[in-house]
Order: sequence, then structure tokens, then C-alpha cells
Amino acid sequence: MIKFFLMVNKQGQTRLSRYYEHVEIHKRTMLEAEVIKNCLSRSKDQCSFIEYKDFKLVYRQYAALFVVVGINETENEMAVYELIHNFVEVLDKYFSRVVMNVIISNK
Repeated sequence: MIKFFLMVNKQGQTRLSRYYEHVEIHKRTMLEAEVIKNCLSRSKDQCSFIEYKDFKLVYRQYAALFVVVGINETENEMAVYELIHNFVEVLDKYFSRVVMNVIISNK
């Protein structure tokens, strides 16, 4: 099950967030900061799956944009990895070219 979905730029600023379980606002801020730090600090040669606390993080980088999905332990990481790619492809087709400014202005 997907717990949350984040889109983050290289500076670590959250551009889009969606939570599928209730998380208090101050805990969201702390969670996002830790998740972003974990994903942005990794090199491109490292795996895109991270075990973090009681869930897994699946992330994918597109230029200056990171898409991060938090999932439970039983979810298939490769399926979520492909879901991220399909989501970005849909955005690309809809907006004709996905750039961070388009995502920010169309929230």
C-alpha cells in the first residue's frame, strides 16, 4: 500500500505531497525532511529502494526533480518504480514537457 507520494527538487523543497494515511502536519515536515535527505544524498549508482523506519522508499530522479513514494513492507518495489515512470510520462504528455515550474503552477 502506498503511504505517501512526494515530488521534490534538488534543493530539497517539496513541490507536491500527497498522503494516503493521516499524518500530523508537524510530523509531515519532519518526515519529508528526513526522506529528502536520505534520497538526495545517494549517488546515481546506488539502488532506488531504501528501507526507512517501518516502510520502504522508492524514488526516481528526473533531471532536477525527485519523485519519492513511501510504501509498506509488502508492496512490490519494482511495480512502484514503474508507477513513478508512468506517472511522469502522463505528466509529460499532458503538459507536453514536464518541468518543475509547470508542476508548481498547476497545483
